Amino acid sequence: MRDRAEIRAIAGTSGDLQAGAALAVAGSLLLVATLAGGWSGPAAAPSALAVALLVFGLYLLALRGAAATRTIAGRHGIGYFESTLAPVFVTDLAGRTLAQNPAARGDDPLAAVCADPEGPRYRLTREAGLNGVATETASGGRSRIIVSRHGRRTLLWRVEPVEAPRPVASLREAGVPWLRLDPEGRVIESNPAAAALAGGPPGLEMLADLPLRPDGVHLLAATGRAVRVMVLPGADGCRDLLLVPLDGAEVSGLVPDHFLDELPVALARLETDGRLTYANAAARQLLGDRARPGVNLADLIEGLGRPIAERLADTTRGRALGRSEVARGTADGQEVFLQVAFTRTVLDGAPSLLAVLSDATELKTLEAQFVQSQKMQAVGQLAGGVAHDFNNLLTAINGHCDLLLMRHDVADVEHGDLMQIRQNANRAAALVRQLLAFSRKQTLRPTIINLQDTLSELAHLLNRLLTDKVTLKIEHGSDLAPVRVDERQLEQVIMNLVVNARDAMPRGGEVRITTRNERLARDLSRDRAVILKGDYVVIEVADSGHGIPEGKLHKIFEPFFTTKQVGEGTGLGLSTAYGIIKQTGGFIFAESPPGQGATFTIYLPAYDRVEAAPAAEPEPKRARDLTGRGLVLLVEDEDPVRSFAARALRLRGYTVVEAASGEEALEILEDPGLHVDIMLSDVIMPGLDGPAWVREARQARPGSKVIFMSGYAEDAFVGGDSGVPGSAFLPKPFTLNELTQKVKDQLEA
Repeated sequence: MRDRAEIRAIAGTSGDLQAGAALAVAGSLLLVATLAGGWSGPAAAPSALAVALLVFGLYLLALRGAAATRTIAGRHGIGYFESTLAPVFVTDLAGRTLAQNPAARGDDPLAAVCADPEGPRYRLTREAGLNGVATETASGGRSRIIVSRHGRRTLLWRVEPVEAPRPVASLREAGVPWLRLDPEGRVIESNPAAAALAGGPPGLEMLADLPLRPDGVHLLAATGRAVRVMVLPGADGCRDLLLVPLDGAEVSGLVPDHFLDELPVALARLETDGRLTYANAAARQLLGDRARPGVNLADLIEGLGRPIAERLADTTRGRALGRSEVARGTADGQEVFLQVAFTRTVLDGAPSLLAVLSDATELKTLEAQFVQSQKMQAVGQLAGGVAHDFNNLLTAINGHCDLLLMRHDVADVEHGDLMQIRQNANRAAALVRQLLAFSRKQTLRPTIINLQDTLSELAHLLNRLLTDKVTLKIEHGSDLAPVRVDERQLEQVIMNLVVNARDAMPRGGEVRITTRNERLARDLSRDRAVILKGDYVVIEVADSGHGIPEGKLHKIFEPFFTTKQVGEGTGLGLSTAYGIIKQTGGFIFAESPPGQGATFTIYLPAYDRVEAAPAAEPEPKRARDLTGRGLVLLVEDEDPVRSFAARALRLRGYTVVEAASGEEALEILEDPGLHVDIMLSDVIMPGLDGPAWVREARQARPGSKVIFMSGYAEDAFVGGDSGVPGSAFLPKPFTLNELTQKVKDQLEA
């Protein structure tokens, strides 16, 4: 509706203007005829009529012309309708004329200024419809067509004459310093303002940093003052130079820099000595509040590989241009890492440096996490290897201790010493289990348990671990689902978390253990881990202590990292808990809101009740006869372990053939008359490992029974599986009774 009213207003004022002009012309002609005596009637009547027509026509021209100007100016801005003598017309978005003023004559107003109006009409209509405004110089360069969009469906067109170039006299008399150059670049004319600026006869040599850069900033040779040189084309190949003096603030800020301030790329301009002359908004955000003109960049950031001053010197000499390196700085009190690239440039006639900066904090964080993961992997491999060797040593110590205990009863003086040796060996074995749990290579014996029963039995031990100032509160969710875990290892995890909570509350507090069922309808991403959707049992251990600092929260599961005082912790408690939970197939997370203590959350996969078989009744313990008969092929590369195992089996009545390697065992089995009842082999050995030589031996002796023994977990075989059906596994370290019982059970199976 607004567009139609606008068109009617423009069309109405145009019609009134035409009518006023016609009445004025008619009145003028009638008045001239009357005065000349050409009217046959009384002279008063035609004279009065001629005057009336003339006055009324002039009134319409004045009144409606002003209305037309107000209408266009009010709706579209005064610049769109500067005079009724300029052609103005309105079209729709297809270029069809809807209204026009008297100066726009004809059915096609563009035909008066364009030899071929169809091309300009299409281009201008399309551009104005898309961008809101369009301009084009008509043929011959004498007129300029300006089209602007108004409303949703109309375009306003106006045709203006192109102003002729200003005469030289106007530039000569202008207050701006002016020079005119001939085609060879010699100064042929100037004005007094240029002479005053140069301090003498003006010439091109007044600029100290030639060659000439159009629209660039130059320095005056006499005073060093900065001027911006604007080059205007003149007639006959000549050029007019306007020298616009600049103040110090404009030069320091570099006039175009306001355009760079909104760029999302951090840019800074430096002097060759490193002093900052300009930094856009993105650079100021990275460099901090101290990033002001005059401050040296070396005071804001420091190079990790080379000092910033050395890099700036290399850039000034033209070396290592554009090569980015990482630097460290501080912004808003936080440490940030920046990737900085320098390049050399000549700006406004003076050597300058340009720095491009980008935030590399996240990149360095990822790099640190990657390096830490590699370190943890290396420590895990080291821990696994050390634990394997320790298990061999502990097997020999425990085994020979058992052999000595068989010859000493409780009344003997040496019996107490032997028991001390055995107890300390068991403590060492517990430490080895911690190392294996961290490296996730320990042997787990998972069973289906109910967390409510397990925590109820564990509560008595936990209360003994806590001080009088710390209370324990356990809350269980309703109808907890069973879980399949190693119960002893899970108890170790809970005890580690409770002890840490106790140590975090030296003045007392409360430790809360809560359990609940939780169903995840979709995958859950948390702390760079993804928990697959499904049913879980959640255990939360929370305390009311001082909490964990935010900067240390992401490190607490690292090995040997502790927040306790020196000598108060090994730093293996939480890393061990992490290893046990991950090996079980679960997840463990830590959070510590400021002032609210710390909370550890464990997700354990719920065991399907349908698939859960009823637990077998435990067989009542009774003394078993561990003696037996049969030929045992014992293969072990560690001499102390092989010596103990052979003596133990022989004491129980078995015949033992020893081999130090898999190759030696295969040579022994080449004797067809040797009947082997069971093969007892270490898993990890030089040359052929246990599963490899046993698979080869089984080809000729398919009925032989097999027991593998290892200090690693059962699932740590080569390839993740022994590949030997029907084989049993004996973890190290083992005792004399465990060894002989495993052999007898396998033979009787």
